[in-house]
Amino acid sequence: MRTGAGVADEALLDVRDLSVEFPTLRGTIHALQGVTFRLQRRETLGLAGETGCGKSVTALAVLRLISAPGRIRSGRIRFEGRDLLAASETEMRGIRGSQISMILQEPKMSLNPVIRVGDQVAETLLVHDRTLSRRAAREQAAAMLATLGIPDPRQIVRRYPHELSGGMAQRVMIGMMLVTRPKLLIADEPTSALDVTIQAQILELMKALTREIQTAVLLITHDLGVMAETCDRVAVMYAGRVVEQGPVVRVLKNPQHPYTQGLLKTIPNEAATDAPLFSIRGQVPSLLQPVIGCAFAPRCHQVMEACRHAAPPSYRMESDHQAACFLHRDRWPHG
Repeated sequence: MRTGAGVADEALLDVRDLSVEFPTLRGTIHALQGVTFRLQRRETLGLAGETGCGKSVTALAVLRLISAPGRIRSGRIRFEGRDLLAASETEMRGIRGSQISMILQEPKMSLNPVIRVGDQVAETLLVHDRTLSRRAAREQAAAMLATLGIPDPRQIVRRYPHELSGGMAQRVMIGMMLVTRPKLLIADEPTSALDVTIQAQILELMKALTREIQTAVLLITHDLGVMAETCDRVAVMYAGRVVEQGPVVRVLKNPQHPYTQGLLKTIPNEAATDAPLFSIRGQVPSLLQPVIGCAFAPRCHQVMEACRHAAPPSYRMESDHQAACFLHRDRWPHG
């Protein structure tokens, strides 16, 4: 885990009260509701939560890639002090890839199957630097793949995606996203399709490279073990809201929201091999209608009457640790 994250007064990425909705024939899906978090320079922030909690939608919203009829209904996204929601599409194309890059879950689905991998990495450079020759771009692509520990990179750059293993394809994707030395890397479940051994190698590569080029990382994962090893801070999401956030050690050792506590209990305990596996009862609610009260209330074993009537604000546990739960209503609301 990295320490000493960026200390600049202005956050690299500042997301405030972000709400995203998707109109459908059955009604409007309120995918994000008031999502707020900050990411400092050279910091790694993890977004955790079950499938359907809004993690990937948050990443797409940051890049302004919410497809119609979906839309960002309200909120603010500032990158280096710049309002991304006010930027033109031309300006966003200049930011995507060069300043903010994103690694998707399935590398082989993201790579073009009919173009050699070296040309795909080189194309990323050529799109964002028109002064670069194609030969120079290919040289930089091969150098990046060598940095990623790929054996014989000059041979690999001539191969097609289907000729690569899953781990090799993920290395190529990481190289493609980092070759422009972006200021922010969004990694959406970057190791979910890999076995544990390869997963550890990929995470170590990502940490080393992002540290070398001083890139901040927004890591989306459901694996709390990965988060503990990789992130400086964590934001736990549930039903389109951030329910708890703070330093990763503090949140994982002393979780203050019942949902975070439940997630941690689902991790198998090696010391209690005979104990049944824990699971959080129920499921994530439908977001077709705005949730009245706390969205986690139907699944929470500590639910109170207040939880069923109003959404709890985010209460401050410590200066850098907040939880949105009425169990802490004796504390000051955050922000």
